[in-house]
Amino acid sequence: QVQLAESGGGLVQPGGYLRLSCTASGSIFSIRRMAWYRQAPGKQRELVASISSGGDTNYADFVKGRFTIFRDNTEKTVDLHMHSLKPEDTAVYYCHQEVQTTVVFRYSAFWGRGTLVTVSS
Repeated sequence: QVQLAESGGGLVQPGGYLRLSCTASGSIFSIRRMAWYRQAPGKQRELVASISSGGDTNYADFVKGRFTIFRDNTEKTVDLHMHSLKPEDTAVYYCHQEVQTTVVFRYSAFWGRGTLVTVSS
């Protein structure tokens, strides 16, 4: 099985910075796409940013120029650097990874449990 462990959430003032990190562990053969999603209260979960195994990135319009996604294939980690945070960025942020395990040789999607980001003065 595969586990995703997220860290880095918390309370930050508007204009501030936070870094989220997500590390995969378990019976992992390879990881294809890595991504961060978020879900604000009363809203649907939405894509924030993703990065392919080759390093191609994709960002939601509402974070372009403010957030940056990085991956470390050796450490099986995906980080989200969040600059110029706004109150509307307040949400639970979820890590998502498409993993090929050593048991089942097809890619499956795994989710982290989420980490809360609160942007408030």
